[in-house]
Amino acid sequence: MADFVLELADKVAGVGVRTSYADKVEIGGAEVVPVALGAYGFGGGAGSGTDSSDQQGEGSGGGGGGWSVPLGAYVGRGGDVRFEPNVLGLLIVSIPLVVVTGKALRLVIRALKK
Repeated sequence: MADFVLELADKVAGVGVRTSYADKVEIGGAEVVPVALGAYGFGGGAGSGTDSSDQQGEGSGGGGGGWSVPLGAYVGRGGDVRFEPNVLGLLIVSIPLVVVTGKALRLVIRALKK
């Protein structure tokens, strides 16, 4: 099992940048580099034990998953590069941040009132 985990870690070591930034594409004379926020995770397990009837049990398992939210693209035209956001993607990412910030501020204000 340890060999599998090390092999998996070697394969996904460089995935982060490729998940966030796609290959450059030329559209209508402009160079476009798509940008996304991505996350992934993997898990695994193994086990061996006995149950109530004194029989030896075996176990193993594994899984993984991930997600990606397109945030926008870097667009280059005539030597000028700018970021053009995907408004829906930015809203999806910012809503949890706003909620957590609001809850933290509420706790800080309550603590300061006491």
